[in-house]
Order: sequence, then structure tokens, then C-alpha cells
Amino acid sequence: LGGDDFDQKIIDWMVREFKAKEGVDLSKDKMAMQRLKEAAEKAKKELSSAVSTNINLPFITATAEGPKHFDMDLSRSKFEELISDLVEKTAIPVQNAMRDAGLNNSDLSMVLLVGGSTRIPCVQEKVKQLTGKEPSKTLNPDECVALGASIQGGTLSGDKDAGTDILLLDVTPLTLSIETMGGIATPLIERNTTIPTRKSQVFSTAADNQPAVDINVLQGERKFARDNKSLGQFRLDGIPPAMRGVPQIEVTFDIDANGIVNVSAKDLGTGKEQHITITAGSNMSDEEIERAVKEAAQYEAEDRKRKEAVEARNEADSIVFQTEKAMKEAGDKIDGAVKGTVEADIADLKAILERTKDQTDISDSDIDALKSGKEKLMNDAQQLFAQMYQGAQGAAGPDMGAGAGAAGNYQQPQGGADDDVVDGDYREV
Repeated sequence: LGGDDFDQKIIDWMVREFKAKEGVDLSKDKMAMQRLKEAAEKAKKELSSAVSTNINLPFITATAEGPKHFDMDLSRSKFEELISDLVEKTAIPVQNAMRDAGLNNSDLSMVLLVGGSTRIPCVQEKVKQLTGKEPSKTLNPDECVALGASIQGGTLSGDKDAGTDILLLDVTPLTLSIETMGGIATPLIERNTTIPTRKSQVFSTAADNQPAVDINVLQGERKFARDNKSLGQFRLDGIPPAMRGVPQIEVTFDIDANGIVNVSAKDLGTGKEQHITITAGSNMSDEEIERAVKEAAQYEAEDRKRKEAVEARNEADSIVFQTEKAMKEAGDKIDGAVKGTVEADIADLKAILERTKDQTDISDSDIDALKSGKEKLMNDAQQLFAQMYQGAQGAAGPDMGAGAGAAGNYQQPQGGADDDVVDGDYREV
């Protein structure tokens, strides 16, 4: 969004008005369009200080009847009407910048405007509405851009005296994540993290004797993998047979100063490792980055609701697994009557899980049923194992509290190609 966009709004208006008045479409005349462009820029500048301006272009074109002249007045109010959608667009980057920085209006000490189009009164008013502060007009909006570019150019060329008191930091333009259970994009490196940077997180398997996990590396701000850009995929196989949740797979994102991303997955038990390198050429263009941020804001409420549904199902599945595992380990040490209640809870929750297999169509009532079923199972299971501990007079037994507490953190990387591969849960350690 820049001065040319505002100019184009005036040009489009001039073409429409002239066609309505004279019946001639100037958009098909390249020479006329060049004159309109120059006149539009001049009118835009004049309307920053005047309430109206006259646009007079003699001999703009000619027909069989003779030469045609362009002579129209453009008021500031009409200009503001023409550019209203562009002014509204300025809100998104301002709001995103403040959110990413963790700031609100009360944290701002001064608002500086950069770029010639910030001289437009309605742009200044919009910024004031967004920030709650009157923008400072002491800075030349054109010169500051040139000064900043010259300092950056000197720094890149190796000039030791250029910008010695200025620290320039590169950041990740978008969040980097991996695909997890239910198609959720689980972030490892957040947007606007300074580089170089490194982040690791430990995952585990989601099924007994799972032989492999697949890692789908994503870039974007949406909460689901399918809505983000996949930068690459790789598989770590050869995981030794073990119960679900036992293997530990460490996934590491490492971004160097050149923006090259190295992603690795290491089995901490065997030491086996696989990795993928993603070069800067795989990154999105500026237009794609802007579109990704806008879409994330546009669909935030919808994505959040969909993610809540998937996470409710994941947590319910995890508590069922934890409870069944603990009951199996306890054997005949648990009370039969209460055991029957817990088994009924498990059966009810499994029925809901079966009903909500299609995770793209989980209703609000299903979410409530999953949450209430999980809570009932947790409460009854805690009562069951509390009785077992009391009966054993403190003897060691299954730690039901730990299992229930961890349930909410389990997720699964998705995207395996083979039917015998069920990708893993994660838990932060």
C-alpha cells in the first residue's frame, strides 16, 4: 500500500467521469493515461492542504468531432470517499505490529508517520483512531525513508561509519510450525522471532509399537496445517517397539543468520536422526506474507473454534488411553464396583470419539459432550485409584493425577504415507 494506490483511485475516477460525460474511454489511450497519472498525483498532494482542487488537461484526446478537454473539480471529501477502503487497510499492519510487539495504546510514547501518503488528513486521522495519539508531524515522511535506506546500504556495503549507533535485526516473517494431531499447526518458532535462533521440543508416539513419525514443516499464521504453506516433509523411521508415549523424539528448528532453516528429528533413545534443510528461496514473497497475515486475522475466530473442537477430542482420547493403561497395570487391586463405573465412562467417551471421527464437522454439542465426558471419567478414575492407594496403605501404584494432567498436552504429527504408521503425540519437556 503506497502513493501509487491512492493515485490509481483518482485515475479510475477520472476515467469514469470522462466516459460518462464525453462517451470516450481514456483507459485505452496510453498517452492520455500518462497525463491522468501525473494529474492524479498532483491532485492528491494538493488535497492534503486544500479542500478542493481543479484538474485541467486540455486536449486530453480527440474524436471525429474534434479535440476533447478534461476539466473537473475534485473535493477532499470525494477523494476521501474514493480511498476509504485503502485507509481501512492501514489498520491491519498497525494492529499486527502492536500485537506482535505485545503493546497497547498506553505503551506508545510517540507515533511517527513515514511515507509521503501519510500527509493525507484522513490517513492521519485513522492512525490517531488506531493508536489513541496525535501523530507527530516533525519528521519529514519522505526524507526519513531515504535516510534509512542510505544507512542500511552503507551497513551492507561494509561502511564502518554507517549506522554505528543503530542495531538492525532480521526476524522470521511468519510462524514456523509442524502438523500435529487433527491437522493442527503447532508453532515452534513464532513470527517476528529474531534470527539466528534455535528451538527444540520433544514429541512421543501415539500408538503402541509405532515404527515411524512424519514431520510436516509449515509456514504461516493459521491454526491448521491445511491453511498454511508446507515447506517440506521428512520421516524418522526405525523407532523400536514400545508403548504409546514412551519413545522421545526431539524436533529441532535451527535458523541461521541467512534465514536458512534446518529441521531435525532425533530419537533420543537410539540416537537415530533425520533432517531437512529449507533455503531462503523457499520462503514466501512479500505479497504472500501480507496475505497470510490478513487471512489469519480474517479467520481467527473460525480457526479458534475449530481448534477447540479438535483439542477437545485429542484430550478425551488421551485420558481414555491413560485410564485404560493405569487400570491394566493395577489389575485386581482396584475396587470392582467403582471399576464398573469407570469402564462405563470409558465406553461412553469412546462412543463420542467414534461419532466425531470427522474432525471437520464437530458441533458445539459434541464439544460439550467430549469435555463433560472427559471430566466425569477423570473424577471417577481418581476416586477409583484413591481407593486402591488407601487399600494398599500407600503402596506404589499408577499415578493417575500425572496422566490426567498431561492429557491436554498430547498432539500427533500427521501426514504418514503408510497404513502402519500412526504419527506421534508431543509433550513439552
